[in-house]
Amino acid sequence: MSKDESQERESKPRKHIPVMPKEVLQMLNPGDHDIYVDGTLGMGGHAKLVLAIIGEKGKLIGIDQDAQSLKKAEENLHIYKDQCVFVQDNFKNLNKILKRLGIRKVDRILLDLGISSFQLDNAQRGFSLRNDGPLDMRMDQDSQLCAYDLVNSLSEKEISNILKEYGQERMHNRIARFLVTERAKNPIETTSALSHVVLKAMPQGKKRERIHPATRTFQAFRIAVNRELEALDASLDACIDALSPGGRLVVISFHSLEDKIVKGRFKTLEAANRVRLIVKKPLRPSEEDVQHNSRARSARLRVAERI
Repeated sequence: MSKDESQERESKPRKHIPVMPKEVLQMLNPGDHDIYVDGTLGMGGHAKLVLAIIGEKGKLIGIDQDAQSLKKAEENLHIYKDQCVFVQDNFKNLNKILKRLGIRKVDRILLDLGISSFQLDNAQRGFSLRNDGPLDMRMDQDSQLCAYDLVNSLSEKEISNILKEYGQERMHNRIARFLVTERAKNPIETTSALSHVVLKAMPQGKKRERIHPATRTFQAFRIAVNRELEALDASLDACIDALSPGGRLVVISFHSLEDKIVKGRFKTLEAANRVRLIVKKPLRPSEEDVQHNSRARSARLRVAERI
């Protein structure tokens, strides 16, 4: 089950809990005076744990493309404000961000991929099929393209390709056909409307599956809107380049598409003698972690150390 799939089983807002906190700290292994980059800052849960370790001379570069999340993180990390720099941007632009800040090298980088509870629980952001809201799905609210545009403008073939490639949805052709037919009658404007069309497209047996039948469709459009896989693929080399020798990059992924990219890139970097892989197989959350945070169920953690 993917992170997105498990997320959709719960609709009530909850206290933010960072994913795999013990494993993140163990694998990052931060020390005094470290410069730490959190490329997907979210609510600042992991950052708070790291800041407590790196001391008063340590520094956080907190990056997130979601302005609302970034504001919440600033509030949550206010006691460390003198050590923090908050940047609204995509982590794929890490080199430019560090150059702008006058920082040549950093010691630790974390990329916690996927969508946060804060975003998922806000119906107006359009990420959740459980909470009716506008068909948005933008991480960066300043971005021009939203899910509404894709759903109502792309051809049947283009929609089918998105559902197949990003959602791994076996019913991609059928769902795409239904979407194009329904939008010809009325634009598909809300999350509930999109969910309803997907349900309508599903054979009866598929409607009784454990996860909601529209989960993969929502995942696919969200990834496409935010170009998430492209950003990840373009970022891993930049992250390694930014690390000092002995510095570490930790990546937490939540579905197979992300993990495949991370695994493949890390192996290529290892073969080029640029990194050492600290774990050969991804770490998974403990039973205790899943009990406290069910949305962590599908997490996979990989770590590479700069040579």
